Amino acid sequence: MISLKNVSKWYGKFQVLDNCSMDVRKGEVVVICGPSGSGKSTLIKTINGLESIQKGSIHIDNIHVNDKKINLATLRSKVGMVFQHFELFPHLSIIENLTLAQIKVLNRDKKTANITALKLLKRIGLIKHAYKFPVQLSGGQQQRVAIIRALCMNPIVMLFDEPTSALDPEMISEVLDFMIQLADEGMTMIVVTHEMGFAKKVANRMIFINEGKIIEDSNKDDFFIKPKSERAKEFIDKIIR
Repeated sequence: MISLKNVSKWYGKFQVLDNCSMDVRKGEVVVICGPSGSGKSTLIKTINGLESIQKGSIHIDNIHVNDKKINLATLRSKVGMVFQHFELFPHLSIIENLTLAQIKVLNRDKKTANITALKLLKRIGLIKHAYKFPVQLSGGQQQRVAIIRALCMNPIVMLFDEPTSALDPEMISEVLDFMIQLADEGMTMIVVTHEMGFAKKVANRMIFINEGKIIEDSNKDDFFIKPKSERAKEFIDKIIR
């Protein structure tokens, strides 16, 4: 479903991604991890065109992402993205946050968009908050709404960029539990995270990136039990400890 081939990116003279390649099959859950500043967030943002690349190619479901003629709005309607800081519109109610893109991008009528949004809010137990504003919800609730907003678009893949890093410890589990549900239902997911408990539970593959290079791409058992590189071993030991 997703293919990155020899992807490289620079910020000025600084190379943030160096010849990165990976493939993700439909239904896979791939966790990307690595030290801070290694290029994890940049890598995941290239997949839906939020970050441009200077070399290589990216394809999603046979769509050439870095083709200059690509309609990015159409692409992003297929690729759900969840960020660290929720990115909900503070001046819109929760229901308005959930229906805006459905109406503007998918051309759904307001009634259909509302039905879709309310159904998903009910699923996660937040339907009573539908007409509140983001500031009236906890961080964990806002992040689950952000996930729901992406799901309202019926994406073929979900991207998560450290979705729990801005949350209080007590709120992390409610977000991770919802993500585990999505994985169990067969959603294709690429997740940048340091939550190794989550990775051990749901990941099919682990990708370890360091200084812009993918230096490990293996199944989770091999990654945690016998990592190939000393850098990955050192990282795992620190995280687990």
